[in-house]
Amino acid sequence: MSLGELLLIAVALSMDAFAVAVGKGLSLLKIEFKKAAIVALYFGIFQALMPLIGYVLGISFQEKIIAIDHWVAFALLTFIGINMIRESRKAEDMINSSLAFGHLLLLAVATSIDALAVGVSFAFLQVNIYSAIIIIGCVTFAFSLLGVKLGNIFGSKYKSRAELAGGIILIIIGLKILLENIL
Repeated sequence: MSLGELLLIAVALSMDAFAVAVGKGLSLLKIEFKKAAIVALYFGIFQALMPLIGYVLGISFQEKIIAIDHWVAFALLTFIGINMIRESRKAEDMINSSLAFGHLLLLAVATSIDALAVGVSFAFLQVNIYSAIIIIGCVTFAFSLLGVKLGNIFGSKYKSRAELAGGIILIIIGLKILLENIL
């Protein structure tokens, strides 16, 4: 997988975290860099940790399904992409302004579940997992930091568009993987 494809996946995966960070920005009356960095750090760490966990799980059963690994990667990325597109069309939820450990932990885990499935596909595609998790973590951190600030400035205008774009990117990458392996 090329660096460009990894960056696109990182951007797509970070869209859920970006959307929640926008909501956090909406809920915070005063934005301080420290608060925005705390939110971004939670999302960045979990967005990097989940593909690693998925990769380890994927490696454990890779030999059993190597003949259909491209179909598995396609199915996982498409499923995640469709879910992101569906989420982009839902009504806005009220976002809690809390920066408490438990609250941010739940948000970070919830926004990174899709990254776990992507990590499984990374195992099938034999992606360098260390490069992937560094890129995914850093991109998510940056997008989340930006999301808090933009949420505070512009509101929720772009939240659903970000999720929609992320979903479309994942579906396109899944289709590309499938086509490269069957053509």
